Amino acid sequence: MTTIKDSVHDHIEIHGVAEALLDTPPVQRLRRVSQLGTVTLVYPSANHTRFEHSLGVYHLADRALDHLSSEGQQAERVRAAALLHDVGHCPYSHNVEELLYRHTGKYHDEVADLIGTGSVATVLSEHGLNPDRIAGLIAGEGQLGQLVSGELDVDRMDYLVRDAHHTGVPYGTIDHERLVRELRFVDGDLVLDEGNVQTAESLLLARALMNPTVYQHHVARIAKAMLRRGTERALDAGVTDPETVRRMDDYDLHVTLRECEETAEIARRLDERALYKRGVWAEYEAVPDRLLDADHETIRRQEREIADEAGVDPQSVILDVPPEPSMAESTSQVLVNGEVRRLGDQSTLVSALRVAQRDQWRLGVYAPPEESDQVGNAAIRTLGLDLDGTLVRDVRTEINATLDEFGATPE
Repeated sequence: MTTIKDSVHDHIEIHGVAEALLDTPPVQRLRRVSQLGTVTLVYPSANHTRFEHSLGVYHLADRALDHLSSEGQQAERVRAAALLHDVGHCPYSHNVEELLYRHTGKYHDEVADLIGTGSVATVLSEHGLNPDRIAGLIAGEGQLGQLVSGELDVDRMDYLVRDAHHTGVPYGTIDHERLVRELRFVDGDLVLDEGNVQTAESLLLARALMNPTVYQHHVARIAKAMLRRGTERALDAGVTDPETVRRMDDYDLHVTLRECEETAEIARRLDERALYKRGVWAEYEAVPDRLLDADHETIRRQEREIADEAGVDPQSVILDVPPEPSMAESTSQVLVNGEVRRLGDQSTLVSALRVAQRDQWRLGVYAPPEESDQVGNAAIRTLGLDLDGTLVRDVRTEINATLDEFGATPE
């Protein structure tokens, strides 16, 4: 057994197949994949990795299995899946995942090819475990797969607490010990036991508060968009390919961007935090429906039209349209008076959070600072944003007013 000191869970005891998997290259690569990607440009201490998160997920899965009285080979499969659940992550975690998906058709949790060969497959086979079964659990298949990937999974429980700890933001703090202790299976579904509606709400609320404060912070989003654009240009230039990028770590990708002529400027800006600025930061109701589900080619065409209207280089414009607001946690299930109910049907808080989530949604148009004003004005005209019918704030005025109020000096 190996004992590891963890910043969140104190001491984590690793045993069995997980201990043997720990030093395999795919697991060790996660030491070099940041958990929050570009969020570190906002919160400097948010430099934790997918490796320590994977240890935390393993720890919570191990605790949950004890409470659920799951033992033997079945439990070992879950422990292996918990430790391996992020081995398919590309560099900078989710930041370039959608880009790579367009080329490969694979997301990070599709890992059958990765764990079915090489050192991981060898370790799993030595412990009598089928790699395909492990890959299925990572994808959330079967009853116990819900522990690894589902509305009440231990992955979510760890990353909320861990991200809050490393950013210093208190909103992600949840009672993960109670959540793990109160898990039950009812007719094959993972639910929270009686008296835990508020416990489930806390998970939902933590995610809702962390989203605008951390995960969708405007600076992190701008840097993410720049990183994604740089990676796309590197692929177009032929200096690397999608399958290679999928298995890179953060350092590999950043060096690739630095050394590629077409992406060196973006790499420099990310190195020096000389980021693009917001030309537009538009609320949900201001955006035409045609943009909300626009595909990649449509967005790129709109960027070119904005650049033409503004009289700037098309490479100076990034249109960032996030997915429509969703709340997967609202489908988590709780026991109420002996009946399994969805949290969204039981909790009045869910409706309020859905409204808040839509209020927080923003479409962004980014450009170098010296061009952001003209690009913003061109974007408003080109995209047909409804400034009269909705409240689309002048971002610079709002930020400067807030800073003035606290006696600070705007950047």
